[in-house]
Amino acid sequence: MPCDKLDVCFIAVDIISAIEFDKSGDHLATGDRGGRVVLFERTDVRNHASRKDLEMDGDPISRHPEFHYKTEFQSHEPEVQEKKVKKIAEMNIHASENGSIASSSTTTSTSYLPNGACAVIPHNHLSTDLSYPSGCSASLRLPVVTSQDTCLIARCRRIYAHAHDYHINSISNNSDGETFISADDLRINLWNLEISSQSFNIVDVKPANMEDLTEVITSAEFHPTHCNMLAYSSSKGSIRLIDLRQSALCDNHSKILDEREAPGSRSFFTEIITSISDIKFAKDGRYLLSRDYMTLKVHSPYYSRVICLVSLHLCNISQATAIFWHT
Repeated sequence: MPCDKLDVCFIAVDIISAIEFDKSGDHLATGDRGGRVVLFERTDVRNHASRKDLEMDGDPISRHPEFHYKTEFQSHEPEVQEKKVKKIAEMNIHASENGSIASSSTTTSTSYLPNGACAVIPHNHLSTDLSYPSGCSASLRLPVVTSQDTCLIARCRRIYAHAHDYHINSISNNSDGETFISADDLRINLWNLEISSQSFNIVDVKPANMEDLTEVITSAEFHPTHCNMLAYSSSKGSIRLIDLRQSALCDNHSKILDEREAPGSRSFFTEIITSISDIKFAKDGRYLLSRDYMTLKVHSPYYSRVICLVSLHLCNISQATAIFWHT
């Protein structure tokens, strides 16, 4: 029936497809399948005790953080092709402005949120000040400008397009504050924030014959402090670290984080459950977190080993329907 189809349509575009905190943890941005970015702000009183004190305290969490709606904007206009927001990244542009980068299927855009208050001139609010400019009538009353609550209006500054032939799965800001990367299944491009007309291809895993393709790029992330280092993961469960100082095209990695399979452990579902969906550096850059179907892993890039493993799914992976439902 038409009503049911309309309801399904509204539900589909409201499904959240990306989520990201800012560095302070006081703001949360979500992106949905309709190309909309919604910003939330933390409103509860934050505990400023040190992490060490909180761990030694040992008391259970009595309440959860509360985030309230702050503003929203349309990052990508829905078209015939899918324009859902796939990734959101924070940008520190200016002390008076907060910026964000959002990517859809093949396009990346930047938006700025100025932190300014709106000035409203009421029509019927007349000044009681009796000092008038010379030559003016004493019966003249001047309107008073009153300051209201902060009103955030997002403006799209730049659109970085026509650089990807496949769906973008990652965007990441560089610590130098001037560049960022965007990654799809086969390539990683390096952009300058001020130049949207061109980018530099730094990783290309596309083979000469597509039939020889054995793995694809699933996620990419810049190092939080070293502007020359970045990491990207693959569908085979490996993470490669590259150094931009080695060459313009980083086909050869400087280090690989990979776990060898136990003999006889490979099955029909191995490639599905070992594919890494996302990676994230720790704030200090000493550790790297990866997420696959079955586990969360904390890697140490300096020692090339997994130092912590957390199991996420305890279901029987021999059931194909369960795997395809979750993925």
